Amino acid sequence: MKNTKVQWHPGFVAAMNLELAQNRADLIFEKEYNLNTKPLEIDLLVVKKNASVHISNEIGKLFRGHNIMEYKSPEDHLDIDGFYKAGAYASLYKSYGKAVDEIKAEDITVSIIREARPDGLFQYFMEKEYLLSNPYRGVYYIEGKVLFPTQIIVTKELEQDSHIWLKALSERLGKDDIRNLLDGVNRLTEKMDKELADSVLEVSIGANKQVVEELIGDESMCQALMEIMEPVIQLRDQENIEKGLRQGLKQGIQATIDTLREFGHGDAEIKTAIVKKYDISAEEVDEYL
Repeated sequence: MKNTKVQWHPGFVAAMNLELAQNRADLIFEKEYNLNTKPLEIDLLVVKKNASVHISNEIGKLFRGHNIMEYKSPEDHLDIDGFYKAGAYASLYKSYGKAVDEIKAEDITVSIIREARPDGLFQYFMEKEYLLSNPYRGVYYIEGKVLFPTQIIVTKELEQDSHIWLKALSERLGKDDIRNLLDGVNRLTEKMDKELADSVLEVSIGANKQVVEELIGDESMCQALMEIMEPVIQLRDQENIEKGLRQGLKQGIQATIDTLREFGHGDAEIKTAIVKKYDISAEEVDEYL
């Protein structure tokens, strides 16, 4: 069953933050980093505070000072044009330094993350004599014909125990995968980690509704799911309540203005009445007049 409304990218940003949690203090995470105009947007920019810091997670072994990360959701295709596009983003990022050559080319890396192995692209690399190596399970380095050190991360091939967050971004999770994810969430103790894990879990549940529904039939798993998702549900409910209240307030203000106009009152009088009745500023009233 295809899930067309799953918001994958927030889950990816949260997953990478959890993947690199051991070095979080050494890194700056900038999601949806704008290069110039809105369409030119890096999914995630990870900047080392100190370029010499060693990243423990093998996904970060390639990292240098400035690391461009592009995420391909399960339905996204990755071909040679997509590969060059990621490199082009890195080139633009370098060119937008405040001074000439402020960001050194050798201090930039490119990472493309995708669930499935892009066999067609890898075949292209071999035919065009790119250098392709596989230093870690699920991690592929592309060398020789690239401007920047570049890697492709195949999340389906990563080790399950050490990469539960990225591997959770899939439409093909089984019951054991969901159980492992819930266990991983339960092991977290820090508030920030729990909030990030909630983002990953929300994406995973949304993309694997059928499996989750089957797990709900298991009383123990249903309880675990509800306990973990309760803060997310409460937050969503609160946001919906506040949204409803704001919408109701807007409708009330507009109805009052319309009524006052019908009785011949001018804008100055209406503004004074609205400010007094609804306790909002004159500037806010201007939006309705």
